[in-house]
Amino acid sequence: SRSVEEKNKRRKIAANGARIRRRARERERAKMKKEDTVKLISAEGFEFVIDKEAAMVSQTIYNMLTSPGSFAETQHGEVTFPEISTTILEKICKYFYWHLQFASGKETEFPIEPELTLELMMAANYLHT
Repeated sequence: SRSVEEKNKRRKIAANGARIRRRARERERAKMKKEDTVKLISAEGFEFVIDKEAAMVSQTIYNMLTSPGSFAETQHGEVTFPEISTTILEKICKYFYWHLQFASGKETEFPIEPELTLELMMAANYLHT
């Protein structure tokens, strides 16, 4: 009986801990300011909201977001890519995060499906990544 009570107590503590961590993550996301993120929009209109630091892995996006003047991209933090499909833009966003984590010299390859290679190469060339 006592061991059952202890197990139930541990479960409640674990559940409360998970709930607290989830709420903390939600608060962090809510705190993330609009200027800390950028919205990348694919040819089909799908929107990817990613960390600005990750997006700036691309020299092209960096230039769009930091150039002086009143460019829409700079003001609104949105960049539309009418020539890049949703599938390719999703892979590019994943690459940006991979680059931030692994490109510092660790030997880790970024996985690319063979059927996406050509489109990814063209997009990477445009984005200077």
